[in-house]
Amino acid sequence: MSPYVSAPARTKIVVPVLAAIVAVAIFVVDTLTPLDIAVAVLYVAVVLLAVDFAGYTGILAIAAGCAVLTVVSFVSTHDLTPGTGPMLRCFVSLAAIAITALLAARNQLAVAALREQADLLDLTHDTVFVRDRDDVIKYWNRAAEDLYGWSSDEAVGLPAATLLKKSFPAPYPSILEELERDGRWEGEIVHMCRDGRPVTVSSRWALQRDSHGRPAAVLETNTDITAQRVAEDKLDRTRSELAHLSRIATMGELTASIAHEVNQPLAAIVANGEAGLRWLGRDTPDLGETRNSIEAMLRNAHRASDVVRRLRALSAKAAPAHALLDLAAVVEETVQLVERELRVQGVRLSADLPAGLPSVEGDRIQLQQVILNLLLNAIQALSTVPPERRTISVRVQRGARESLGDAIVVTVDDTGAGIAEADLAHLFDAFFTTRSDGMGMGLSISRSIVEVHGGRIEAANRPEGGASFGVCLPIAGGAA
Repeated sequence: MSPYVSAPARTKIVVPVLAAIVAVAIFVVDTLTPLDIAVAVLYVAVVLLAVDFAGYTGILAIAAGCAVLTVVSFVSTHDLTPGTGPMLRCFVSLAAIAITALLAARNQLAVAALREQADLLDLTHDTVFVRDRDDVIKYWNRAAEDLYGWSSDEAVGLPAATLLKKSFPAPYPSILEELERDGRWEGEIVHMCRDGRPVTVSSRWALQRDSHGRPAAVLETNTDITAQRVAEDKLDRTRSELAHLSRIATMGELTASIAHEVNQPLAAIVANGEAGLRWLGRDTPDLGETRNSIEAMLRNAHRASDVVRRLRALSAKAAPAHALLDLAAVVEETVQLVERELRVQGVRLSADLPAGLPSVEGDRIQLQQVILNLLLNAIQALSTVPPERRTISVRVQRGARESLGDAIVVTVDDTGAGIAEADLAHLFDAFFTTRSDGMGMGLSISRSIVEVHGGRIEAANRPEGGASFGVCLPIAGGAA
């Protein structure tokens, strides 16, 4: 036999030969030796050996051949007197061969059915493998071979966590606790392939229990979502770029207001500086008034510095930095950026910004961008109504919202013409705008920002006239 023949191939050759040799040996012993025992019962060993290489019909055929050899041996060496010991031994041997053949054939049918089911698992694109209670792999389908790089022969018998170097989204003991409690677990896991390449998979575990209810095995099904995660990361970066461009465009609209905000404290610094010089220029310098002038200069310098800081933060191109925020304080800072715009347009703004509300978790600059978009939209909506009716109301309050639970809600109401019913369904769609000079990106970006923060943005018409926009953000940590 060639040394290059594989182990399964050698088995297919050796076992049939061994079965034939055993059958011949039994026939010779049964025929040529005067033993008063049912030697032909040993043909059961031939039938059992046939299980390794013969199918259902093959086992029955081999059993029939063994039965024929038994009868031939009996006829050749004994008489046919009924009730004799040899005839009884022949009957026992034939019965043993028949029973063994039927059980072996039925077992082959069950094995074939299981093999067909296992073959079906090889057709799926998802990786499927079975682990015992010690995390040792017992089954490994073809998709797992293709994705991870290990063949079934290499993977079976190894601990799954060691082979795949799994990275879990939560502590492993807590995952096992959930699996044993609910009988299943789902989540995203990072696996390491044979070539060192990490893959992100959406993993689903199902727990099998034994007859005593104890964990026996885990069926793990994994879907490769690595490409999906890469695409989502690119989408997040694109959305961040778009939000940054939107902030820059918004600041362009506020050029006059920004110039005014910076110019006011600078003019006050100049005035206070001149006053301080006059107090020093007297025959008897008034140091007290001079001190007051210098202190006023410092206050206005800090004010100008704060304006520049806020503007630089809004225009900065940086990754979102989530932190615990007082949403009322965020709204107050944003309102200051549109104060001059409000005065120029003759809009009265009332703000209800209570202190002591629970914090939300988010990026300050992105949330300021959302509030700024809503305020500017409200100001523009009031341009078509008489000056005496131009009012905006801004409220920050705590309230329960469906699907969010306990939340902080920022509401911006105006007394404008409201929103056309046909436009309400498309208001937050990208590139949808009701303004001739609008880009249709402000509200779309605002919705994306709010949803990334786990919240919701809403729009509706007020019964008394005008539009109402609400930004709902969950309380950080689910605080009571």
